[in-house]
Amino acid sequence: MPYCIIEYSHDLEYEISPNQLIHLVYQGALKSELFDANDIKTRAIPFRYFSSGDLKQDFVHVTIKILSGRNCQQRKMLSSAVMQELAQIKQTSISLTVEVVEIEKESYNKVIK
Repeated sequence: MPYCIIEYSHDLEYEISPNQLIHLVYQGALKSELFDANDIKTRAIPFRYFSSGDLKQDFVHVTIKILSGRNCQQRKMLSSAVMQELAQIKQTSISLTVEVVEIEKESYNKVIK
């Protein structure tokens, strides 16, 4: 844990590769010091079709799913650490957002086969 899900505008791939995005988010989660390196799972999903009001603005939105139990300060630190890494993207007209979402421990299940 955590699950870091990166949603981004497909055209960004002309500026930054999906692997670079994954690396930036991974590094941010690691720098938060809340997780062991091998527990951080990161995925990237490009969007070809999207709307941001009247603008055609590139975006990166990261949802970080963590098990419940972390306090607000820890969640804020995680969000800030990931945002610091994303800020390295050189693109000028881009929307960067990060949200931390808690997964209820009582309803979470996992099986590895």
